[in-house]
Amino acid sequence: MAQTVLKIELPDSAFRSLKIPRNQWPEFLRRTVAVALYREGKISLGKAKELAGLENKWEMIQLLNERGVDLNYTAQDAREDLETLNRILQ
Repeated sequence: MAQTVLKIELPDSAFRSLKIPRNQWPEFLRRTVAVALYREGKISLGKAKELAGLENKWEMIQLLNERGVDLNYTAQDAREDLETLNRILQ
């Protein structure tokens, strides 16, 4: 998968106040951006999972829950998931 490298400068004081070890900054930022973009409706659950670097959608759902973000899951989404399950299980 192609990757885009983004270099941003942030004040150290902002991260020191979060008490997140420096080696965890990339993961923390990826997940935070993924959650924010999903919350704003800019990306789908699948794209949020990908951006966050998670293995599956269930992990993304758990992350959203931990961050207090409602899942944007419609009746149409449920129908599509049911159709997919039916195809897989046949």
